[in-house]
Amino acid sequence: MLPIHLHFLLPVSALKNRIKLRRFLLKTAKSAGRPIQDLGIVFCTDPYLLDINKRFLDHDYFTDIITFDLSATTHGPVSAELYISVDRVKDNAQSLGTPYYMELHRVIFHGLLHLLGYSDKTQKAQKTMRAKEDELLRLYFKAS
Repeated sequence: MLPIHLHFLLPVSALKNRIKLRRFLLKTAKSAGRPIQDLGIVFCTDPYLLDINKRFLDHDYFTDIITFDLSATTHGPVSAELYISVDRVKDNAQSLGTPYYMELHRVIFHGLLHLLGYSDKTQKAQKTMRAKEDELLRLYFKAS
């Protein structure tokens, strides 16, 4: 059994090959030196994620993803939870003129990149993060 668990609080049709996604995430994390020990990815709604944002981060705004790194160290195996608002991803895809499935995968990869040590707090870090997301999208969809 793969150590990545997908939880759907609503249907998500854009994830056609879930085993491929799990394997890609495992391979990416392992090659970055942080193998995945346990990763839960929860697909939810805007209100659900807003509640988490308020309760745990004291933020009162919508977001597409919240990443909780539960790992024992920042250098060892990854143990984490990703919460993804499908509502927000759909809205962002539409406003960016990007296919929904592509934006959904970008957000998943974004969460993984946070767990691998990438930040998006500065403009420079955001540029690096976006380049890495683009690279992972190319690798993932090229392997289809």
